[in-house]
Amino acid sequence: MTARSTEPMPAADLYDVLRRRRDVRNEFTGGEIPDEVLRRVLTAAHSAPSVGLSQPWDFVLVRDEATRRAFREHVRAERDVFAAELSGERAETFAKIKVEGIVESGLGIAVTYDPDRGSPAVLGRHAIADAGLYSVCLAIQNLWLSATAEGLGVGWVSFYREEFLRGLLDIPAGVRPVAWLCIGPVHALAETPDLERHGWRRRSPLEDVVHHDKYRGGRSR
Repeated sequence: MTARSTEPMPAADLYDVLRRRRDVRNEFTGGEIPDEVLRRVLTAAHSAPSVGLSQPWDFVLVRDEATRRAFREHVRAERDVFAAELSGERAETFAKIKVEGIVESGLGIAVTYDPDRGSPAVLGRHAIADAGLYSVCLAIQNLWLSATAEGLGVGWVSFYREEFLRGLLDIPAGVRPVAWLCIGPVHALAETPDLERHGWRRRSPLEDVVHHDKYRGGRSR
């Protein structure tokens, strides 16, 4: 057996990618991703840790414009549903926020979760049923960070109904669509996240979310 080197990679490079990562909406150029770059990004996603080595994810690459436009119309309708629940300052702030770059990005990646992958005995999932779903989220994070390192932007679209996306992409029953990711070249990555820039929310300091030995204090909102 050949052991991998434990020599650390330059930490500054990793922390720079973490700092630059953004949830992209407005900055896509519409350009194509070179095949070799896309393969590197997908390979990074597929290398994520997973419970019981089940690798319960699949990646549906959506380039067809008609499909992307149909999904965008559904997302716009769901955006209106959420907007109707708001009033006052919240409504005014949300009206300025773009929630998707589905057509502008040129490529959508739907990431799914198959709970039957590796069944019936998924090592490590017997006590935490959602461990497989957590694994898919790790794959998405790998994809997002590697795309950032490649100079690409990624936007996670969450304004959709799972059943609609399942029907749109012919996803089998029992397989859960977890995310639609808009991905592609960008003009630049914003220095400040959109939600902070528009005043929707601000990041809390690290000290607010670190506890020692036991959970202390009330729940923050």
